[in-house]
Amino acid sequence: MNLRLSLLLIVFSFSAIFSQEKKSYKVNTIAFYNVENLFDFENDPLTFDDDRTPDGKDHWTEEIYNAKLKNMAKVISEIGSDVTGTTPAIIGLSEIENRRVLEDLVNQEPLLKQDYGIIHFDSPDRRGIDVALLYRKNLFIPTNYKAHELIIYRDNDPTKRIYTRDQLIVSGMFDGEKIHFIVNHWPSRSGGEERSRPKRIKAAKLNRQIIDSLFSEDPYAKIITMGDFNDDPTNASIKKHLKAKRKKENLKIKELYNPMEDMARKGLGTLAYRDNWNLFDQMIISTELTKKDYSSYRYYKAAIYHKSYLVNSKGRYKGYPYRSFVGGGYTGGYSDHFPVYIYLVKEKNN
Repeated sequence: MNLRLSLLLIVFSFSAIFSQEKKSYKVNTIAFYNVENLFDFENDPLTFDDDRTPDGKDHWTEEIYNAKLKNMAKVISEIGSDVTGTTPAIIGLSEIENRRVLEDLVNQEPLLKQDYGIIHFDSPDRRGIDVALLYRKNLFIPTNYKAHELIIYRDNDPTKRIYTRDQLIVSGMFDGEKIHFIVNHWPSRSGGEERSRPKRIKAAKLNRQIIDSLFSEDPYAKIITMGDFNDDPTNASIKKHLKAKRKKENLKIKELYNPMEDMARKGLGTLAYRDNWNLFDQMIISTELTKKDYSSYRYYKAAIYHKSYLVNSKGRYKGYPYRSFVGGGYTGGYSDHFPVYIYLVKEKNN
């Protein structure tokens, strides 16, 4: 009931605000989704993917793999469609094994006609999981892209490197405007939040370094850094080191706004653990995207995509995200994370 009401309010608010002076507007969705270990079913001798094979612990068969692909494509195709009437223009992804799973994903029926392009690099992550960016070719033309390695050592010993995900930056022309997208999957909280905190602080510093390099070329750069940060909007990695701010009012040039912080302070989340919610999945944007001049693309609204079918309806994990695997068995579900998204809006030239 509350979800339906929220969606209606979004639609009505678009109508109320963007019908003024009889102007019409383009609306596009930018999304991020941690797809919870989207692996193919073949054994890769270079990664620790043995569980995700037919003979592995998860009994990851071709049939289950195809069911998982179908589920992921359904979710992605619907994010933001209540307002835009179509699939997202840009989708950042984490926990994907390789390019093959991305190709299989974009060739699923709900996504195939949209002709998505793929940008992906194999990362040094020990589990073999990567980040990637999908983009609709009719809306976005990549001009530059690069994977930035996150170099971390255990106990500051250069002989004990911790292999984790790269940070992917993709720059290009989004419907004629230059926009930069950064896709993240920061180090997990394995071993405890406090003990693992320095790894995410290191990730935040790298992300800020990438962003500052973009600002050095263009102080008014439009930047969206998105991902599974494995920290909440109020944690030090996001607030102190990435320097993302809660309020978009009075932002100075070359700053960042985090629309997810108010959601987190209200108790909303994208994943649950031991009956506690975290909002690890976030969309963070640069000052230029927060301005109210819609003659070019600007941020309008952020949201968590948590349709009822993505929520576990019974059992021990009732109310949690309906994940695809629990206790080594396939559930028919989706992911242990909800997707997040923002709308970018631009006035049409009549």
